[in-house]
Formats: sequence, structure tokens, C-alpha cells
Amino acid sequence: MSSIPRSAAVAAVVASALAAGLLAGSSSAAADAVNADPTVRIHDIQGTTRTSPLVGHQVTDVEGIVIGVRTYGSSRGFWIQDPQADADPATSEGIFVYTGSTPTVAAGDAVRVSGTVGEYVPGGLNSGNQSITQISKPTITVVSSGNALPAPVTITARSVPSAYAPEGDPAAGNSINALPLRPRAYALDYYESLEGSNVRIGSSRVVGATDPYSELWVTVKPWENRTVRGGTRYGSYASQNTGRLQIQSLVPTAQQPFPKANVGDVLSGTTEGPLDFSQFGGYTITARTLGTVKDRGLERERARQERRGELSVATYNVENLDPSDPQEKFDALARAVVENLATPDIIALEEIQDNTGAKNDGVVAADQTVRKFTEAIVAAGGPAYDFRSVDPENNKDGGQPGGNIRQVFLFNPERVSFTDRAGGTATAATGVVREKGRAALTLSPGRVDPANAAWENSRKPLAGEFVFCGRTVFVIANHFGSKGGDESLTSHHQPPARSSEAQRLQQAQTVNTFVKDILKAQRNADVVVLGDINDFEFSQTTKALTDGGALYPAIKSLPRAERYSYVYQGNSQVLDQILTSPSIRDFSYDSVHINAEFADQNSDHDPQVLRFRP
Repeated sequence: MSSIPRSAAVAAVVASALAAGLLAGSSSAAADAVNADPTVRIHDIQGTTRTSPLVGHQVTDVEGIVIGVRTYGSSRGFWIQDPQADADPATSEGIFVYTGSTPTVAAGDAVRVSGTVGEYVPGGLNSGNQSITQISKPTITVVSSGNALPAPVTITARSVPSAYAPEGDPAAGNSINALPLRPRAYALDYYESLEGSNVRIGSSRVVGATDPYSELWVTVKPWENRTVRGGTRYGSYASQNTGRLQIQSLVPTAQQPFPKANVGDVLSGTTEGPLDFSQFGGYTITARTLGTVKDRGLERERARQERRGELSVATYNVENLDPSDPQEKFDALARAVVENLATPDIIALEEIQDNTGAKNDGVVAADQTVRKFTEAIVAAGGPAYDFRSVDPENNKDGGQPGGNIRQVFLFNPERVSFTDRAGGTATAATGVVREKGRAALTLSPGRVDPANAAWENSRKPLAGEFVFCGRTVFVIANHFGSKGGDESLTSHHQPPARSSEAQRLQQAQTVNTFVKDILKAQRNADVVVLGDINDFEFSQTTKALTDGGALYPAIKSLPRAERYSYVYQGNSQVLDQILTSPSIRDFSYDSVHINAEFADQNSDHDPQVLRFRP
């Protein structure tokens, strides 16, 4: 790495700026007063750690070739790269120049840039995200145009290390920002060493479908924790899947539509452009040249019909469903119930909104939402489902303000009956009693321990008694607290902070206690706990749910390559679960993949179906 002479004053200013925090274009009067060194090159600015040694410093006439221009969005600017690389693999030769308005340069321009070095954190300092080294408030001189771009670094399975990230420095709150980059040892260090540089990938498998924001995910390691349908499975906190990269386009969608791709498709040919860091995806190739999607024909799965004597129970997060949603959404969800889920006997729905949706008007009833859905199921050829639920208190259960999302039981009255026990309200807790030698709920439908602090600003579990072939089955529908607030896998804290887990752990303990109450009253009671648990099968949340052998996570009955219900940032993972009490020994379980792997989705979750003989 080339080095530049800096006085003790400049070094002190740099240290002060770093201590004050990483802010875009941060500077100090002392730093501004120091004469900029005209020999500064991009790799000097980038340095050998994640933060620039020149943060807050004014630089003058930094030379580079424009390798990409972003003309849309809130972060407009361009990337430049120095064709005269140094010999240090840890120092990037590219950097982003933040203009704030549409740049007037073009790829291939040779430029000199003067401005302030800063570290911009997408999402803000509290997000835990890594920062982007940039030059802001720039003065730009175009020296020439039509120059050849610096040759891209090809990112391949061999070039990306198998280890994901170093352990953070405990003395720095587990941050890796100040650690020297080791691009041959860690994947995150490798990508950081290329920040702002021209990179490319060859044909790569899609592991995250095109989303509404014109992004998709690929992997350069096609074998890495592969799912049976072409994804990349997140199976533990240590299997982050190093080959994943997000892909965006530098060409606005109005000029060139972004391709639609499903998991398992292939982004064929060359995709090339600057390597950026996104708030919503970490390291991202912002493509000047985008490969072509080859459709591999992924099809939506269909669950089998239950056999004679089997009860089928499903869970489905229908993503903020309310009457104002287009009829097409209701119809598509209804067809999924009929055609893909084979009309389960009982369905626990999550994210049913009230009758006026996200309008914050005090309405909490959701009967119109549910009826519109059940009528759509009948129109699709399904049964006339009946339903039960408990309306929440206004704005006390989280989700969109005014939406009042809640869990709802649908059940086919031709196959099962519901045991109604009056008194269930938003604040009344259902309990367990022993009647004639068997367990029974005091309220059905009823909410589980709704006053418990574990459910603050979160959905309270909905419990109900069903009877199938003369046998009582207890079903508890859940929608645990979201992962909002957790740091991403690419956080500068390693391991990342997962602050949301604390509430889900308390929620799991509460549900586990309730299940144990049922089993204490009747050891062989059939209990099904299901819903959007918002946590993995290997998490502390799941361990708490299963404590003492009270429940078994049915997802673990599947081969590892089939254990997922959701795709997030190219990782196929478990969020939705069905858990069973010990009496339910023989069952058939499906995670029915109809949404999460597809660009066209009716929900972002895949439903789950359990079949067993009570």
C-alpha cells in the first residue's frame, strides 16, 4: 500500500473524527485547515481497515476512471477507480463520489476529484451496518473521456473464503471496523477489499427472487447449503452462506426493466459493475452490464389431500390482508388454500387486518376481512369455512398502525367442530381445567396470558378447542415478535446483535408453560402450536418452545435441504413452524413452497401443513 506523510495534527484529527462516529462527509475545522496532500490515491483513502484513515480530511485531485454512475434514488453519485493499483490486496482501488444530484460524468471519463472523505452508514449509525467510504461535496474535473475501464475483479467460488467474518474486537463492542482486513481469510473482508471497485461474476444461480425494489440475489457457490429447489439454506448462525451477493442495476427500470427471476433460475453471462454496500442487502453489485435470466421452470408445490382418518392443520401468514386489498389477492390466496394446500381442515391465519385495514380509525373487528376471504375460497371450489378469533385492543398488537393484525382460525365444519366457551376478550386469559379426566380450556377461543409483558406491542396467542372424530385437539395460533431491529449478517458487529430475540424467548416460554398446563391436566392431549414464530428451528426461541419435551418442531422431520418457509437476502430459512405435543407421534409435514421463492408472490411466507390421526 502507498502511504502519505501526515503530521501529528492530522493524525489527531483523524482519530477524533473516528471517535466521534462515522458520518457522511464528516469533517472538522482542524482537518480542513491542514493542507491536502496532492499525492493521495484512492487506496490511500480506503486504507487497510473498514474505515478510512483520512475520514474528515480534505483531499485534492484524487485521480480515477469513472466505472459507474447512479442517476436515481437518494444516493446519487458515481464510482471512480484508480487503474494504478498498489500491491496490497486489502486496499480497494475504487471509491464512491456522492454528488446528491444527477452526476454529469459518464463511464470511461478520467477525472480528478476534490472533496471531503467520509464514512456513510446506510440506515444510520444505530443500524449496525458497515459504512461506505466516500468523497462528498466534490469538485470534479473531467480530464478525458472514452477511456478503457479498469479490468474487473472476477468474484468466483474460489476467490471467496469459506469463513464468513472475523470475531469482533470485544474492546470495541465486537466491532470489526478497526481490524486489519484479511481478504484471503474472510468473505466479508474480501468483499470489503473490493468496495467501490469494478467487479464481475459469471453465470450464477439465483437464490433470492426478484423483489419489488428491482433486486435479486445470486450465489457464486452453487453447492453451498443447497436446497432441493435451488436456494441456499440458512441452517445455523455459523452458516451465513458466503457466496451470496445482491444484484441491482445502474440502469433505471423506466429505461430497462429489471429481469424477473425465481429461485433456481440462472443469471447467465456476465454481470459487471461497482461493488456497493446496501442498507437492505449488504454487498451489492450495481450492474452496468446485467446478465440474462434463464428460467429453470420452478413450480409451486401442491400438498396432498389428507387420508382417511387424518386431520390436516395449516398455518399461513397472508401478509396484512384487509378488505381494501385487490380482489385478485383474495382470489389468489383462496386458490392457494384450495389447490396448493388441499383445503386443510383447520387453518391458522396470521396478519388478518381489521375491516378498515391500516386506516387508524379505532376499528378492531375483522369479520369483513375474514368473510371476504372465506367467500373467495368457496368461489375457488373450496369448502365454506367457519372462523373464530378474538379482536385485539386498538393498536396494542403491533404491525401497521391502525391495522390491528391478529390470528384467525378457519375450520371446515363438515370435518371438524369448534368447542365454543364464552368470555374470550382481548384482555381475558384462557386457562386450563380438568373436566371428566380430560383437559379443557376455560375460554375458547381465548388468548394466552395476554397481560404478560412478553406480548407488549405484539400479537397474543389464540387458543381454541377443536373436535375431530370424537377427539379433542388443542390448537394455539401464534405470531411472535418480528426481527425488526436485529442487525444484518453483514453488520460491523460480529456476531451481529439480535436484540429482538429477547422478546421472542419470553413469548416462547409463555406458550411452553401453557402447553405444559394442558399436558399436566391430560398427559396424552393432542396439542398443535403453530404460526409465524419469526425464528429459526435452531434458535433459542424454538428451544424454549420445546423445553421439557412439551413440543416437537415438525420442520425437523424434513430433510435439512427442505427446511425453510421464507427467503431473506438470498438465505432460505425457517420462520413459520408447526410444533406437536408428544401424543402426536406419526404425522406428515409439508412446507408448501408457493411464495417465498417466486418473484410473483401472494404473501412473502410459505404455508405449512401437518396431517395426523388424533
